[in-house]
Amino acid sequence: MEKEPKRLLYGATPLVFLLLITLLYTQLFASTSLPFNRWMQRLTNWKVTDSTLSEAIKCQESFKPSLRKLLKGEDQSKLEANGFACDLDFYSMVCVASEPFLRIDTTRMTVEMLLNQTCPQDKPVRIKPYARQDSSVILKDTTPVEIMQQNISSLAACEYNHTVPAVIFSSSGFRGNMFHEFNEVIIPLYITSRHFESNVQLILSDYNPLFVSRYAQILSHLSGYQVMNPATNGSIHCFPGGAVVGLKFHDFLSINISSSINPGGYSMLDFKKFLQDSYNLKETQVSTKKPKLLLISRVKSRAFLNEEEMVNMMEELGFDIVIARPKQMSNLTEFSQLVSSCSVMVGAHGAGLTNELFLPVGAVVVQVVPLGLEWASAVYFGEPAGAMGVHYLEYRIQPEESSLIDTYGRSDEVIADPESVFAKSFEAGRAVYITGQNLKINVSRFRETLVQARLLVGNDS
Repeated sequence: MEKEPKRLLYGATPLVFLLLITLLYTQLFASTSLPFNRWMQRLTNWKVTDSTLSEAIKCQESFKPSLRKLLKGEDQSKLEANGFACDLDFYSMVCVASEPFLRIDTTRMTVEMLLNQTCPQDKPVRIKPYARQDSSVILKDTTPVEIMQQNISSLAACEYNHTVPAVIFSSSGFRGNMFHEFNEVIIPLYITSRHFESNVQLILSDYNPLFVSRYAQILSHLSGYQVMNPATNGSIHCFPGGAVVGLKFHDFLSINISSSINPGGYSMLDFKKFLQDSYNLKETQVSTKKPKLLLISRVKSRAFLNEEEMVNMMEELGFDIVIARPKQMSNLTEFSQLVSSCSVMVGAHGAGLTNELFLPVGAVVVQVVPLGLEWASAVYFGEPAGAMGVHYLEYRIQPEESSLIDTYGRSDEVIADPESVFAKSFEAGRAVYITGQNLKINVSRFRETLVQARLLVGNDS
């Protein structure tokens, strides 16, 4: 159990500061935009060494431009004037604090700043730092973080001092589901933190060791510091460089390059390159040799009931077939290498298709769309594919290819009108179409889709 961060900042022996007011004013006030009376209010009775305060202000000023990029318009002005502002949209809420005496209490999960006499905070801001703020189902298990102003006498003494800003986020959502982990944690974390160029301390509330282990390569490329676990590191951490609470979400498996909040101006191709670097993937362009086809094999639901027949047809078309079983896909480090070597990936709608992120540019992803899942298939995996540099084809099954027809019959609303089932409740639709459906593919009809895929990746050399 490690409590101490990798790097510490400045010394810790406090001295009475009032005698140094003049010196600090001449050396520091000129480099800040804060009125002198606010510095007086902040510094009166503050016991700290000159070097400590000087370093804290330098740290704040050096990271303020990066923090500002996480806000827009009036919120940037609020950050400058008050040291705190939040960006709120339909999906996400991101709060930014820039304050040289900022503290994070990882025991209570609070972010504490010095009281602003000009614009005092009415009450603490409470935020659950998960990227999808629109989902009450996800948020119910997310630990909140409170951001508050405190009188100078109430600010606790620093136990650890950091030279970089903090980003507080949660991985409390659909744990173990690769789509949701990339969609709602990894990509939003990349959007929010990548522009700090690893100079950031990640603090994972609702710490999940399996998540940290699974995405270790990604996390280590986003931060030069070990991910902090508040449950085992309950201390007062000082972050004069500032803090970010929450993650920015753009869209499903997407980065909007023209978004008003895209601090690094990144695209999905940039994210793809980041993944290639993180996992040391050598094959970044689709091979012109005999195309390798990766078939995502499901077991519990949306499984291919005639998988062997499908594989025979694929081999007849000249594909080198690799079948990916669930256990094999659990090791992302190894599996990403395999995916990056493939020209075509085929799979029924499900989390396994998230691996399209690792396909080389010019590859083809073929999504088999089960009955009732047309919208989710298009939005979650179809529409994002193009921005990743990947061709997208889909094969929509007919009712006769779904196992549901044997249970309900051709005229039942489950077959004839899936929307009416989802209209009753999402859980009702989920039980039928997501959990309760398997697939027996019409191989002759599916062959036409794979011929298109074969043409897209070119002929053998």
